[in-house]
Amino acid sequence: MIGAGDGMNNRPGTRAPGDRREYVVALAGNANVGKSATFNQLTGVDQEIGNWPGKTVERAEGILEYQGQRIRVIDLPGIYSITALSTEEQVSLEFIAHDHPDVVVNIVDASALERNLFFTLQLAELGSPMILALNQMDLARKKGITIDTGRLSNLLGVPVIPTIAVQGKGIAGLSDAIIRAVQDRPEPHTILYGKEVEDCIARILQQIPDGAGGYPPRWTAIKLLEGDPDTLWVVRKQAPGAVDLARECARELETIHGEPAGTVLSGERYHAAERIVRDVMEIHTPRDHEAGLTERIDRLALHPVLGYLLLIMTIGGLLVWTFVIGAWISGILLFWLSLIAPVEPLITGSLADIVLNGAWTGLVAALTLIIPYVIPFYLFLALIEDSGFLTRFSLMLDRGMHKMGLHGKAIIPLVLGFGCTVPACLSCRIIESPKQKFLAAFLVTLVPCSARTIVILGIVAAFVNIWWALALYLFDFIVLVVLGRIAFRALPGESVGMIMEMPDYHFPRIPGVIGQTWKRTKSLLGIVMPSYILGSIVITAAYALGYLGPVNALLSPITVALLGLPLMTGVVFIFGIVRKEMTILALAAIFGTTVFSTIMTPAQLIVFALVTMFYVPCISTILALAREFGWRRALGITLLETALAIAFGAAAIRLLGLFL
Repeated sequence: MIGAGDGMNNRPGTRAPGDRREYVVALAGNANVGKSATFNQLTGVDQEIGNWPGKTVERAEGILEYQGQRIRVIDLPGIYSITALSTEEQVSLEFIAHDHPDVVVNIVDASALERNLFFTLQLAELGSPMILALNQMDLARKKGITIDTGRLSNLLGVPVIPTIAVQGKGIAGLSDAIIRAVQDRPEPHTILYGKEVEDCIARILQQIPDGAGGYPPRWTAIKLLEGDPDTLWVVRKQAPGAVDLARECARELETIHGEPAGTVLSGERYHAAERIVRDVMEIHTPRDHEAGLTERIDRLALHPVLGYLLLIMTIGGLLVWTFVIGAWISGILLFWLSLIAPVEPLITGSLADIVLNGAWTGLVAALTLIIPYVIPFYLFLALIEDSGFLTRFSLMLDRGMHKMGLHGKAIIPLVLGFGCTVPACLSCRIIESPKQKFLAAFLVTLVPCSARTIVILGIVAAFVNIWWALALYLFDFIVLVVLGRIAFRALPGESVGMIMEMPDYHFPRIPGVIGQTWKRTKSLLGIVMPSYILGSIVITAAYALGYLGPVNALLSPITVALLGLPLMTGVVFIFGIVRKEMTILALAAIFGTTVFSTIMTPAQLIVFALVTMFYVPCISTILALAREFGWRRALGITLLETALAIAFGAAAIRLLGLFL
């Protein structure tokens, strides 16, 4: 595992162990073109997952050992253009332009070549050595598409390698092309646009000194012509004449075409892509019926009624696993682990006993979360993601999610939150806008995770009735929607719409599903395991040393006066910071009974569960929030939700007194 800043010192030209040259290759392409499959085929199991330096965007890299050469493969984020507007686009642009990989492998979907070439032309503008991997050739054939790869290679001036990455076809040829390219470093041809545009670019290039703006001259000239504010600001210091000329040329283009220069440049790229595709592609009537499979399934998956029924059944199946099967497996695990050593959240004795018991309690809490809840959820998520259904579900929920200032992609972390809040917070990385990313993470912390569910079922459903338990879930949903709308208006920044590629359906590949599940689980282990174990040791030691005794008195104005709960619940809530269902263990240990209706009234039981739902997120969630958004925002969410929990509990104990 690499963290922010790791793995970035391997620049082209550095020496690897054994005094061999280590080359650097970047994989770039749109989302859902098979980039991850290509990366996995090239690097096998020798992969590292972390974050880009200073960014929350996930970074994957691995080593390709081929023909005696050592090549570091960097998987760039899946994007549709390089405009440096989103974090992913900025990461890709900076790495290609400033880190100078030996070659960029541009992976495109052969069945949607024209749309993918827009990004290819931008890579050509950067002037980096490039290989075009023409992936998903099997889908292209099913759609009756044939592509003249030799002609395409001549037009772009780069090697073109046909591949079917999910089957490993063409990977050897791609590896051969990478070896040749890193040694020869071929530069792509300059793809010419319309006469007026090329005249403007040529005039601006004459005014740009070498190295101005930190990017290749042609790219800089195009960015100036498009009016990119960052490029204008940087180049003005070095070549003010180029900036003034670019603005003059932009006005000329707008006069000629009746559109802003940026729109004109985008149109030129699309026209160039159209010309290339017209020259290299032929489309015939498919011989089989599989080409229409996606369309036929989409009639169901995207149907305004049947599509939502399918979505409800899918999410319902997931929740059944979380609430029924996952809880059952968790109980069995807890039973067998308790036979090895009892789980006692409150213990006194020697320092060694306290540390070992605290560590064991934290380890059991982590194992009974990850094995029954997290791993099955990630497996289920990988299955629907690899099959092509996940993007359809996101599209179906896009309109509803807009009510909370989000878009359809946010359903992934929100649903994941029913299993565990920690991976749900980390999965917010898929959302492009920083504002929407933070908003989604905030709302995720309000979703009743499996640990909160155990408290609701074990306290309210068991000792009051199931209807009050369901009422708590309904109240949680209402709070989530209301706070989402308020936060959307209060948070600074812009929100963006959803752009998601709709891949064709196919049967999930088991090795890919298992690999994706393990990759996500592995990234979670580094947060959950240490936080549970250390948090449990600290709290167990604090109790054994008598430090938690005064906590009851300190918290009594809140727990007793405001919430109307027994005095000892102050210590119980402290244990809930490690993991929410530990409040039940602590409650049983302190009061010496698991029949909680003998120690609290029905109203108190409901308030206890309500406060547990909303107050301080578990320590692993706080660490995940701090990792993604910084400690200031993590603590801000913690304090806000604690205040809400106290306010809701204080109001509830008084209202419930009228009914119970």
